[in-house]
Amino acid sequence: MVAVTETVAGDPSRSDSADVVQALRSALRGAVDDSTRRRAEYSTDASNYRVVPQVVAFPQDTDDVLAALAVTRELGVPLTARGGGTSVAGNAVGTGVVLDFSTHVNRILEIDPEAQTARVEPGVIMASLQKAAAPHGLRFGPDPSTQARATLGGMIGNNACGPRAVAYGRTADNVLALDVVDGTGRRFEARSGAGALDVVPGLDALVRGHLDVIRTELGRFGRQVSGYSLEHLLPEKGTDLAKALVGTEGTVATLLGATVRLVPIAAAPVLVVLGYPDMPTAADAVPALLAHAPLAIEGMDSRLVDVVRRVRGAAAVPPLPEGGGWLMVEVGGSDLTEALDRAHALAASAGTTAVGLFPPGPEAAAMWRIREDGAGLGGRTPSGEQAWPGFEDSAVPPERLGAYLRELEALMASHRVDGLAYGHFGDGCVHLRLDIPLERSGNPLRAFMTEAAALVASHGGSLSGEHGDGRARSELLPVMYSAQTIGLFGAFKDLLDPRDLLNPGVLVRPRPLDADLRRPHARPLLADHGFSFAHDAGDLTTALHRCVGVGKCRADSTATGGFMCPSYLATKDEKDSTRGRARVLQEMANGTLVSGGWSSPEVHESLDLCLSCKACSSDCPAGVDMAQYKSEVLHRSYRGKLRPASHYALGWLPRWARLITGVPGLSSLVNAVLGVRPVATVVLAGGGMDTRRQMVTFARRPFRSWVRGTGSGSVTLVRSGGGSERRHHPERKVRAGARPGDRFLGRPGKGTQHGGTTGPRRPQVVLWTDSFSDTLAPSVARAAVAVLVDAGYEVLVPEDNACCGLTWISTGQLDGAKKQLTHLLGVLGPFAVNGIPIVGLEPSCTAVLRSDLRDLLPDDPRAVAVARETRTLAELLTAPAPIGPGDRWRVPDLSDVTAVVQPHCHHHSVMTFTPDRRLLTDAGAQFSALAGCCGLAGNFGMEKGHYDVSVAVAENALLPALRDAAAGDVFLADGFSCRTQADQLAGVQGVHLAELLAAHLPARRAVDNLA
Repeated sequence: MVAVTETVAGDPSRSDSADVVQALRSALRGAVDDSTRRRAEYSTDASNYRVVPQVVAFPQDTDDVLAALAVTRELGVPLTARGGGTSVAGNAVGTGVVLDFSTHVNRILEIDPEAQTARVEPGVIMASLQKAAAPHGLRFGPDPSTQARATLGGMIGNNACGPRAVAYGRTADNVLALDVVDGTGRRFEARSGAGALDVVPGLDALVRGHLDVIRTELGRFGRQVSGYSLEHLLPEKGTDLAKALVGTEGTVATLLGATVRLVPIAAAPVLVVLGYPDMPTAADAVPALLAHAPLAIEGMDSRLVDVVRRVRGAAAVPPLPEGGGWLMVEVGGSDLTEALDRAHALAASAGTTAVGLFPPGPEAAAMWRIREDGAGLGGRTPSGEQAWPGFEDSAVPPERLGAYLRELEALMASHRVDGLAYGHFGDGCVHLRLDIPLERSGNPLRAFMTEAAALVASHGGSLSGEHGDGRARSELLPVMYSAQTIGLFGAFKDLLDPRDLLNPGVLVRPRPLDADLRRPHARPLLADHGFSFAHDAGDLTTALHRCVGVGKCRADSTATGGFMCPSYLATKDEKDSTRGRARVLQEMANGTLVSGGWSSPEVHESLDLCLSCKACSSDCPAGVDMAQYKSEVLHRSYRGKLRPASHYALGWLPRWARLITGVPGLSSLVNAVLGVRPVATVVLAGGGMDTRRQMVTFARRPFRSWVRGTGSGSVTLVRSGGGSERRHHPERKVRAGARPGDRFLGRPGKGTQHGGTTGPRRPQVVLWTDSFSDTLAPSVARAAVAVLVDAGYEVLVPEDNACCGLTWISTGQLDGAKKQLTHLLGVLGPFAVNGIPIVGLEPSCTAVLRSDLRDLLPDDPRAVAVARETRTLAELLTAPAPIGPGDRWRVPDLSDVTAVVQPHCHHHSVMTFTPDRRLLTDAGAQFSALAGCCGLAGNFGMEKGHYDVSVAVAENALLPALRDAAAGDVFLADGFSCRTQADQLAGVQGVHLAELLAAHLPARRAVDNLA
């Protein structure tokens, strides 16, 4: 252990921002960014706090880190080290230089399977280390729920734990050595053993002078994380400086690298879910369960699961035992049989008969996903109020947990606040976000936190059980510790960082817990002729603050079926994450940093690469819908102003398509002209599109024209005024002014063919052919007719084109979108209020009717009815009677089909792909469903400046899958843009589900249906 001493005197008066930026740019090879937008993105983490930095630096490697540290010492500038930015206590924000380790300083340097160790740089994502260690049968023990985006440096900074700390301990218990630079410039390797403290002059004497308080006040139970964990410096604890530096939150040293211990992967973990009347009763059972040496014991309020059912659907939650609170207990074994035996033994001593067993598989994985999303799901109370961190992860000895929770519930009631409790009950750690009203001030937060801190201390607990104290709890440490211990913390800090340059305001000489709060300074942005934001009290600012920074948008979740966030996965830039965009929009609401309002260049730069895929609306556990926010921003920015050319060319595409296909022969002429490449290039450039793209091909004969001419005998063309044309039941009429409860007029039929047999009149279904299916891909609609007729339906096709306004919405032309949707309600509303199902074919358009429609026209009751009755083809075909096709119909045999399936992003996020997956499986198809966006995303990939990112997004999943597909494999994609992307980038022709099913109907049935 060799100490390299470097102390540079600094003059704080020299720390002018321009000097800092210039010095950093001269010293670093990595990017140095002091733009307003970048500073906005890094002004907060996953906490309640907003601290705007002077500059953000992205070191390329360790040498760059050392150079940045030298500059900040020389200029006397504060420095905050940042990993994934998921700190919930305000540990990763600061006024001076923010150093982002996650972008480049993120290598796994070595994995030693024999020694069961790994050497890593601080920016390594926890999940990346797990993936690299897995082939050796190893893993890092602690696994916080944010492991898919949290870095090892952040975990070491906060002493992170996670569910399986019950078995494997905290991060500190798994760290062997740290390569660090302290605040004086000393670089040393922190280890354990004799002489370990010599690298910091005066540290050994400090410990020997405070043995009494270290032994009596520190390290009293496993989750005592608050303050500095100086108990590791005791001789009986191995004099372990590395472990003592874990949890210091970047306040005494900056991490350059770490050597960590790995543990064997559990062979066959079984999840036991135990139901109890309430959370305190569940907590009472914990001590008895610990005797069974479980891998994890997690507590979860049943109301948290209710949120999942409401937001993601009942299918997202496996069958659970009854209870108002649950314990999720994981047990391991050498094989599944042993694990199950241990699970049964544990259940027998659980004090409840409400027991569910989940062996390894999709149901267990679904339960862990719910638990992992707790921070976001708990961001709203059952009543829908915003819930905030701050009192996020208190911990008490497990034997005190039940009593503590009862008193905590009483304290919450006295303050009239609510929240959804969950956490690591096996360690006595409780996660809880509370609906403390922060809209106006931090006074309610201070009042609650002060009393809550006293409650925690009365139970011998810790203010923080794994997230660190940060700005949220450091001020309250004197409630937990004696004045002598607080003085010891200060002395320890002064030995390593005497000038208080490393993450100042945290732990020692803390900022007030109600200073620097983000929410009270955000101005209301009330709904104004755009979206109503009904779920957020009509206030866009409230909607924007759904983003509390948990950072799931920075994780690559495609392996588990996630779609968020395609642009971030392509660029790896915080600017292009859902969280980064939300932060800039929050700053717009604040108005002091991003001061240009709706037209701020920072706002438009931040939103530019948002694909409007809506994946965040379902994948973000907090329910952020950046596509909606982007549309609202564009609506307000350009209202009454000249718009970009692409807004007219692509935003009005349905209008152009109707005009071109409405004149016989014109579409053929237009296609021929645009097929000349120089002409197409001029048109593309003039329309604000990328000239590397190809123009769409307009249908020679739109679908409605086909129906009027040679369409199926089982199709009823319904006029806008309510009449119907010749097809199946010419006497049947639909009254345009119908209201809920009205019935259609007309005589019952005498009997029709249903799936090839004679029976009662066919049930009716409306085939809503959106603008894409009508004018660009009519073969899809024709195929849908064949399938629906074969399934026994009478197909009603509105004669009037009813556009959903999707392209107007995506370009922020919300006045135009409302006009389109109002007309659509006039066309589809009479069917919907009478309970006739409406089948949509284009997923993005179907999603508009299921989601945006109600938010844009909240006062029209027909919007609720249309949203309720609108279904995808797969939803209809897999629905039970009387809506579904019934038992007589069988899905065509697809056993000869092997397919690459690209679910549309809007399909995934709004309707879910579950019915399609079930239908394909039942039909016998062999398929792999991709996760993630195709990259075209409607107008996005066509627009100038987006081509490269569009291709990069396609490379995440789509293009590799198409390259790996075997000859004869089918590319199945319901989205017109998905099929277009595959065609233009890979030369692969895709088919819609309707086309695939129609092509596999028995020959006679298919011919008859389309006769």
